[in-house]
Amino acid sequence: MAPKWLELVTGPLEEKKQYRQAKARLEALPEPYGSTAKAFHRYLMMYGGMVGGTTIVAMLEDFADLWERAATDRTTLRDVVGDDPVEFAETFAQAYSGKHWIDKERARLVQAVGAAERSPSS
Repeated sequence: MAPKWLELVTGPLEEKKQYRQAKARLEALPEPYGSTAKAFHRYLMMYGGMVGGTTIVAMLEDFADLWERAATDRTTLRDVVGDDPVEFAETFAQAYSGKHWIDKERARLVQAVGAAERSPSS
């Protein structure tokens, strides 16, 4: 009974487990891949603004796959991320559509303008 209640409050426990496993895969990467992947992970969590756990987990698992393959193949960091690491991160994040924190604020803004248009002039 407690796990169902807990999941209602915190979200699916399986997603949290998958997230932790994918994050551990990044932690296990050899250098310089590990520190680079961790820096990108931090940026992706800030930039992405995703609120859907399923989307976040899928992105992080794919991200771990990418860096594990790069480490195995000994691909240079620049061959992975290109000349602009920010562009790489943002393009990577854009491939994962889902609900973002800003979506709620966008809807509020549209509603506020609509309400203002409908209200009588002062």
